[in-house]
Amino acid sequence: MREKMKAAIMYKVNDIRIEEVEKPTVGANEVMIKVKSVGICGSDLHYYKHGRIGEVTVKQPLILGHETAGEIVETGKNVTERLVGDRVVVEPGAPCGVCKMCKTGRYNLCPDMIFRAHPPTHGTFVEFLVCRSDLVFPIPNEMSFEVGAMLEPLSVGVYVSGLTNIKPDDTITILGSGPVGLSILQVMRALGVSKIFITDLLETRLELARKLGATAAINASIKDPVKEIMDLTNGNGAEIVIEAVGDPKTYFITTDIATR
Repeated sequence: MREKMKAAIMYKVNDIRIEEVEKPTVGANEVMIKVKSVGICGSDLHYYKHGRIGEVTVKQPLILGHETAGEIVETGKNVTERLVGDRVVVEPGAPCGVCKMCKTGRYNLCPDMIFRAHPPTHGTFVEFLVCRSDLVFPIPNEMSFEVGAMLEPLSVGVYVSGLTNIKPDDTITILGSGPVGLSILQVMRALGVSKIFITDLLETRLELARKLGATAAINASIKDPVKEIMDLTNGNGAEIVIEAVGDPKTYFITTDIATR
């Protein structure tokens, strides 16, 4: 009889149960991780509260979670680059590795990507997780597992910043102060950008943005963000505008804010 472990399983909207399931076994090119910390993503909340994200619906019991940090407790026979005891974070998307996108370094666009906690693939709200050894990355001993779990959403900010050809004297506007928008803000600050405007509808998020170094945090439920940013830039607009809301309404105002 196989060993058991605990997992948080979503059965339907607002119904998650902690239950025992079979503990996975390790393949030749895989590692087993003792999960220490998992972030709760906005996608997890969408599935939990609504049972769907757009056209993607939860049709059968699903384990959520994909922002994961833990410690390797077992390695497959072919694994040489990772050791038992390594503290690691997990890449939640498993690309095929052989398609054109994968071979040109754009594996995030792999058409056959298998993503954790994307129905019907289970996520990481589990005690033990098995994954390919090439999808785990070491973290330093001084980094907590809680911080490590946040590297997955932070990586979005790093990736976006890499697309912008940013210069320290550029003016940046970030539309949206959720986890992604705040991640981008922190990365931009780390790159030396000093003039960063950010918007949101929630004052609690904007207050956090101010604490993280935003030059101005604009409540779009009270003020017109286009007018505010144009006033702040003497009518010049921002060299770089990043949409981090995911709402068509905010897409349309990006061109109004951007420098001509």
